Amino acid sequence: MNKIIHDTLALLEHQFKTAKIRVEDELADHLPFINGNAGRLQQVFLNLFLNARDAMPTGGTLRVATSNGDGVSVMVSDSGSGIAQEHIHRIYDPFFTTKVAPREGQSKGTGLGLSVTYGIIQEHAGKIRVESRPGEGTTFYLDFPLMRKVVNV
Repeated sequence: MNKIIHDTLALLEHQFKTAKIRVEDELADHLPFINGNAGRLQQVFLNLFLNARDAMPTGGTLRVATSNGDGVSVMVSDSGSGIAQEHIHRIYDPFFTTKVAPREGQSKGTGLGLSVTYGIIQEHAGKIRVESRPGEGTTFYLDFPLMRKVVNV
């Protein structure tokens, strides 16, 4: 998981630099493996990181942290504009977007990023939840079950 996150952050490094976004990562050492498709999981992080970038048009901080316990947990947090409470329950709906009047250099948004993200997390038997306060930022929490070991008897 850490490698997927690190590789995705590296892909966006230039975009974050030009957008004045500081990236703080707190990736846990010795994170256990999960059953997953690296390409599909990279799409999850790409969607979350690009949404965070779009929510911070004048710059800000993107924090990414991993930890393990009963499974592997990932936290993606930004200091951006946040999500209005009346929109929270719709953010995973296909084609729902609040990016109808994009800022300069920003795309309109298809409303598919979080819908696709939700589907991929479901495919991986994971869970996603969000906390957001308008004007203060948004935090996504992702939880994935550990890879099961096959025991031959």
